[in-house]
Amino acid sequence: ISGYSGGNTENPDYKQVCTGQTGHAEVVQLIYDPALISYAELLEAFWASPDPTTLNRQGNDVGTQYRSVIFYHNEEQRKIAENLKTELNDKKVFPDPIVTEITQAAKFYKAENYHQHYFELNGNEPYCTFVIKPKLDKFRKVFKDKLKN
Repeated sequence: ISGYSGGNTENPDYKQVCTGQTGHAEVVQLIYDPALISYAELLEAFWASPDPTTLNRQGNDVGTQYRSVIFYHNEEQRKIAENLKTELNDKKVFPDPIVTEITQAAKFYKAENYHQHYFELNGNEPYCTFVIKPKLDKFRKVFKDKLKN
């Protein structure tokens, strides 16, 4: 579910979040079955998707609302995320240190309906074609054994 979290503004909308003044980040909320996929596997996919080494930036999008962040829901998730971040930094998987925040989950606000399934509905838009599609293609290649057909 696309949405916003980590800020101070109650019930923010996209225009408010885009200003960078709400403190919220654009995020997704995942609900998963740990019998089918582990939290660590989800984090593996996360680290492979956005650039976790750029502070307050994803591609051409700049601002705190585009920060790389993992919101954990319990101590076990926090430990797994911190350990994986340390391991990736120690192995120098990325050319620069990971700056992804790992912080306690805050209230999640669902984004407007037009943000849900955005790529599916807007796949021919330039942003989708040149930014999202290459990331999805890479993701599908790397994680093909974990995806449903």
